[in-house]
Order: sequence, then structure tokens, then C-alpha cells
Amino acid sequence: MSRTGGRTAYEGILWRQSARESAARTYARALPIVPVRARGLTIEGADGRRYLDCLSGAGTLALGHNHPVVLEAIRKVLDSGAPLQVLDLATPVKDAFITELFRTLPPGLADHARVQFCGPAGTDAVEAALKLVRAATGRTGVLAFTGAYHGMTAGSLEASGGAFDVRVARLPYPQDYRCPFGVGGERGAELAARWTESVLDDPKSGVKRPAGMILEPVQGEGGVIPAPDAWMRRMRQITAERSIPLIADEVQTGVGRTGAFWAVEHSGVVPDVMVLSKAIGGSLPLAVVVYRDALDVWQPGAHAGTFRGNQLAMAAGTATLAYVRENGLAERSAVLGGRMLGQLRRLAEDFPCMGDVRGRGLMIGVEMVDPEADSPVGGNGAPPGSARAGDGPGAWADGVDALDATPHRPPRSAPGHAPRPAAPVLAAAVRRECLRRGLIVELGGRHAGVVRLLPPLTITDEQVTAVLDRLADAMAAVSRNHHIPGADRRPHAQPTHHQGQGQSPSQGQSPGQGQGQSPGQSPSQGQGQGLSQGRQPRADEFQVDHAHRTR
Repeated sequence: MSRTGGRTAYEGILWRQSARESAARTYARALPIVPVRARGLTIEGADGRRYLDCLSGAGTLALGHNHPVVLEAIRKVLDSGAPLQVLDLATPVKDAFITELFRTLPPGLADHARVQFCGPAGTDAVEAALKLVRAATGRTGVLAFTGAYHGMTAGSLEASGGAFDVRVARLPYPQDYRCPFGVGGERGAELAARWTESVLDDPKSGVKRPAGMILEPVQGEGGVIPAPDAWMRRMRQITAERSIPLIADEVQTGVGRTGAFWAVEHSGVVPDVMVLSKAIGGSLPLAVVVYRDALDVWQPGAHAGTFRGNQLAMAAGTATLAYVRENGLAERSAVLGGRMLGQLRRLAEDFPCMGDVRGRGLMIGVEMVDPEADSPVGGNGAPPGSARAGDGPGAWADGVDALDATPHRPPRSAPGHAPRPAAPVLAAAVRRECLRRGLIVELGGRHAGVVRLLPPLTITDEQVTAVLDRLADAMAAVSRNHHIPGADRRPHAQPTHHQGQGQSPSQGQSPGQGQGQSPGQSPSQGQGQGLSQGRQPRADEFQVDHAHRTR
């Protein structure tokens, strides 16, 4: 690669990005690469290195990069001379998209559904859903959950877990590893449901009857926390009995990601409103709200957006939805996800810094913890010294549950003791070591302590093996570097360069890749640093954020 003033061309691009783009940029800080080509699971950088992409555009790329059916759908619209932007006018492309979308919806909703096209981001669809239920009920308040993430605009942030001074009542979201009540399992989920009922039915709770309840069937940014199916059904029962619309945020969980086409299908719940984005656009910007026709009380123009008529996104989305449905990729996601979770849990037996492995389908998280902390913690898992350590519904004195005075039991995933403090430093180190080995992962969770995997649904069996091998090597390197027990149980593996002419770790094709073979990922020995030799950017140019969130 050519050099200018001591820098390679791609390092110059990174330098100019840091000099010219907003301080609010996120992913670019932790992933100092310049993608120039991509196919399937693989990204090739401007420096010739190749990476296995388990970020997938924050879950946007259900079929991976540049899948042939998506490219064909886009080219067909471009070659037809059809208008690319039509506001909310009817077109054949839009009609085909709605038809395919409704074909995939839970039957109880599809039979009586309306769809609203929004500005092309999930956060705008959340805003639309909140406006809709407020208009339909005449009420203003909203029920949301701890750990939630619903977007970056004002209304969506109100419903997210980190908001303060808002019109949202915050309820406990059940989880095993860091159960807010300190018990986990079915009992923890039952206590969370009872808390919700108490808040709604107690005239002195300070919470008025809300306009709606919004929840994620799997909390993604909250740390990859699947909601128990029984708890989901209780939330549906509680809201239905009180005439409270239930909003399911399926922005990241939808289109086969969790092993069902829509994550609510695991529990059999049919929500009143579904918020959809990311994968429904087939890699292009698109967001919609689907809801029961009884809620359709809006006046014309009550919610609008200039770019809600993106024809290319609708064509790509139709192709993606149909391909996932026709090829059983949701079912394949369940199988591959189960395999990955099983192997990662076996790996965790060798590395005590892997506190918990969890997920659903191909939405997987590994929570990193400090295995040598002096004392374990409950609550939100704040690292030592955090001002919020121990906050939350589970932080009552003397280890007694406030709902039924039952002594705290250890979470099922941490037998014999409470979970250790989250270790965001270790999580960031794992991400760096993964990048050195040609694997792109991201972080999430309350303290950015969860390593997240969101591979495309088209990942092959061989690629799954390659991803797990690289992650295991990265985990071993981090354990050695931080002198954590278990580091000597895996052979030492050097980080690798991934040169442009290398062979793929899998010569097989992803389901439906057709003739579009993914670029190769070739490990050649070396000390790859994610940047080519020469001037290294300053640490502050690629400083790690605690939350890399996109809506």
C-alpha cells in the first residue's frame, strides 16, 4: 500500500476520520479498520487483512455482506427505472415488501395488522410506537425495563435503561446470572412478574395506568439476556387483563436471529405492536411499526418521515425476508446457536474469567468477570469502585428478598457463590485480541463487560469452528496477559495477519451463497496489530467507548 508522509493510505483515512468526524462516533474507535470489500461473513480491509465479521452491522446483515439475492433485488430496481424515493406512495416494490412481511408475522397479528413506515432507523419506529399507544389509549406513561435499549432519540432514550427524570416506570427484567432479586431461575422470573403486578395494581405505587409496555424478547445492548418464555407470557397476560398495549421491540431480535423468525414466537406471545428495523431492510435503512388495526386511531400525518419510501431497502428487505423463510434460516440459527453456546460453555470451564455464556440462536454473549475479586457481588455487577455497585431491586439488607423474605439463593449459572464483578477491561482486551486474529466482535452489557457475537444466519459450520477457535485463542491470550488461571490449558497461538490472497477457512458456501464465494481468511504467522506497520494512531483516536449503540 502506498505511503504519504510516512502513513499508508488507509492509516491516512483513519487519521482524517478522527480529525473530522464527531466525538460521538463509536464503533470506529474500537475497530480501526477501513473496509473496502465484503462478502458473507468476511470483510477485507484496505490494508489487505481479512476479518470474520461477527458484528454484522449490529445485527443488520441477516444474510451477511452482499448476499447474491440482495444484490440481485437491488439491481432489478435500479435497472427498471423505478423511482427510488416516493414518500408514502404505493408502488409494486412496496406492495411486495408488505405482502412478504405480513406472511412472516405471528398469525394472531398478521390477520389484523396495519403497518406504518417510519424514518429509516429503529429509534424512529420506537418513537412511532410510543406515539401510537398514547394516541390510542389517551394515556401518557410507559412501562419499560431495567437494562433496556430502544434507541438514541429522546423518546426512545426515555424507555431505555439509563434514562432519568422521564415518564417511564422502570420494572425489573428477569435474568439468571445477575438476578435483581438474587435468586434467578423460575423464582426470579416469578418475582419480577409479581413486582410488575404490584406496581400496576397498588394505588399508592405512584404509577398511573400507562399507555403501553415496551420490552425486548432478548435484551441485546443490555448484555444478551433472553427473557424467560413463561415471564413473557405473564407480561402478555398482565397487560391484556389491564388493557395495556404490549410493544415488542424486535429491532435486533427479528428475522431469524434468535432461532425463530420473530423472538416473541418462542413464548407464543402475540404483541399488540411490533417495532422492526435492521435486518428487515436487507442491509439498507428501513424501519416499520406493525400493530393491531384496533389501535389505528392516528390522524393523517401523525407520524411521517421523508425517507420512509426507500424503494431499494424495500426490495432488499423483501428478498431477505423471503430467503430466510424459504431456506429455514431461523431453524438453522437455533441449531448453530445451540452448538456455539455449548462449546463456549465448555470453554468457560477452563477460563474462570468467562462468568456466564448466554444467548438465543445466533445472538450470543459472554460476560467477562474478575475471577480473583476479593468479594463477589450481586445486583448489576458493577466493578469495584463503581458508584452504582449494589443498586437495584436486589440490594436489600441482610440478603433477604423484599417480596417474600426468602434468603437469597446463588444464581444457577454460578453455583455456590454470587457472580463476580463485571470485568470491562478484560472484555475490551478480548475484543482487541480477537481483532488481532481477524475476528470482529463487540461489547455490550451494563459495564461493557459482555463480549457479543452476532454472526450472519448464513454462517457455515466450518466458519463457526473458525470463529470459536479464534475466540478461544483470544481468551487464552487475555488470560495469559492478565495472569488469570486457566491460561495454560490451551496451546499458545500467535495472532495472525489475514492477507488478501489467502484461502478461506471454509471452502464451503453459506446457505444460498450461490456463486458468490466469500473472500478467504488466511492465517499466516505474524504479530498482526490490526494496523499495518508504520505510524500507529494515538490511543485517544481509537478510545474504547462503554456503549456502542446504533439505532
